[in-house]
Amino acid sequence: MAIPSSPNRVLSGVNPYYNHPCKENGFGSSSSCKRIPRGFNFSCSKPGIGVYPPRSLSSPVLEDSHADFDTRVTESGVPSPVRYFREPGNDVGRERRRGKVEDASKTALQKSKLNGIVRYLAKEKKWGSVLALFHELGERGVFPDGPTCFRLVASCIEIRKFKVVDGVLEVLASDKEVAAMAFEAAMRGYNKLHMYRCSVEIHQRMILSGIGLNPGSYYGIVKAYTELKDFEKAVELFHEYKNMCFGTSVYSDKICTLVIKAFCKLGKASEARECLEDMKREKVPVTASLYASLISCFAGERHISAVEELLDEAESEQNLPRDPEMFLKVVMMYIDQGLLDKAFAIIDRMVNAKIRVPDCILCAIISGFSKKRGYHAGVRAYEDMHERGCQPGQVTYASAINAYYQVSLYTKAEETFAEMETRGYDKCVVAYSSMISMYSKLGRISDAMRLMAKMKSRGCPPNVWIYNTLMEMHGKTKDLKKVEKLWTEMKRKKITPDKVSFTTLISAYNKAGEYDKCMEYYVEFRTGDGSIDRVMAGIMVGVLSKCNRFDELIKLLRDMNSEGVKFDGRLFVSAMNALRDAGLGSQAKWLKESIAVTEFQQDPQDQTT
Repeated sequence: MAIPSSPNRVLSGVNPYYNHPCKENGFGSSSSCKRIPRGFNFSCSKPGIGVYPPRSLSSPVLEDSHADFDTRVTESGVPSPVRYFREPGNDVGRERRRGKVEDASKTALQKSKLNGIVRYLAKEKKWGSVLALFHELGERGVFPDGPTCFRLVASCIEIRKFKVVDGVLEVLASDKEVAAMAFEAAMRGYNKLHMYRCSVEIHQRMILSGIGLNPGSYYGIVKAYTELKDFEKAVELFHEYKNMCFGTSVYSDKICTLVIKAFCKLGKASEARECLEDMKREKVPVTASLYASLISCFAGERHISAVEELLDEAESEQNLPRDPEMFLKVVMMYIDQGLLDKAFAIIDRMVNAKIRVPDCILCAIISGFSKKRGYHAGVRAYEDMHERGCQPGQVTYASAINAYYQVSLYTKAEETFAEMETRGYDKCVVAYSSMISMYSKLGRISDAMRLMAKMKSRGCPPNVWIYNTLMEMHGKTKDLKKVEKLWTEMKRKKITPDKVSFTTLISAYNKAGEYDKCMEYYVEFRTGDGSIDRVMAGIMVGVLSKCNRFDELIKLLRDMNSEGVKFDGRLFVSAMNALRDAGLGSQAKWLKESIAVTEFQQDPQDQTT
């Protein structure tokens, strides 16, 4: 911006803060609107940058147009920002006024007026002027107040003006009190953007500049180190903070929550417990989230007594956490230790506290009972949950359907599946898989195919398990057209067949006597680096024997031996009989000598002399 050629042109504008509408927060506004100092003219130390009010309006605030200004030029060729003020009633000469430059400038740059200028520049996004202003102020040792600098730094970080932040912080480092608030704002802003390493750099700058950390800064740097997983450093800073203002700061509960998590990550649950006791002694409020962190820590380390003590303590203080993740960790702790009844009691505790029991906890309990005590226990656990008013989710429904299927309660499984569909959970592949397996076991082929069609219509694509089940179902009835159709559809949808897929397909063609097809798919399986197991080997020994492909049979047996596949009794006897029937006595002898007796158990009905 060009500098006016005469003082009169400067004075012809209006004060931009005169009668400015107030807002609660932000720059350019405050609880009481600030005016630019009467008769104040600020010109930044960079060419072409300055703060001048508009020319088109007259000002009722500024002095008369014949007021004198300092138009001297500094050594850099930039006009000086100092304006002379005339004192009412005193006709002081120009030379005398020039001799009092520094005193007049300090008088003009009052805190309230300077805060208004900074807010105005920030509101108008004149960042170059902001930097120039702060450099000028740094030379004179005069700065805006702490809250203004705090808002300025926070706003600059929010809109990614990081260079402005660096420049402002560099200048403010000479004023320790104001700098502490500005650096705190920088840490808070960088943490909000997940730029935690920048917060660490801010902390290091504070140390080098000799700026003491206030409680907000301690919270910011502890959070940064915690997020960077440098838990040792976070704990070290906590001890430093604890010796300064632990019992008086409003940040103590937040810092303690972070430090307790750090202690837990370091495997120091006992020290985390001591931190909680310190908070109570200092009368620092203990939040539910802090209890959640500590209980989760002890649950992860399987300290059952400590977990139960903390749960009772939090419940007695009416501060029981409502964190589902914490309760899930407690449930998994009990299940892992085999204390299933205590795991189920967590549901009662949550129901009594009117905390919604999430699906992950219900599913974990059903799965725990099913694995530890059998599927009948899993079914009883699911029904007990229903009686307590717990609302199952998709995963819990799938677990319950599988449990009903495993204990042959097929009607219950269908009812549970229908209830799941009614509640809108109609895209669960696991539940569909359990139902199709059940229909396959019962021989209800039409119901299985109808359910698969329903899956597709609902936008739930079948997975490889469902295709394997359907191919096995049709293979038992020797319906090779349906088997081939399912195989082609699976390949067309780019669902990669697994070992079970090839085994099911080859078994279906073997039952139908289509040995050439068996060999075709076996070659495809081996070409794709498929490894042999005893099921696949048992099928292929029979196929190769019936096809009189004994060379390939011997190769199969050698491959099994080299790949470490153990022979069971039936497979061993089948291979021996096939080699003897073909007159391959030497190969039969090799097979008997190369397979250790301890590697298989021969069935009594398959024993041969």
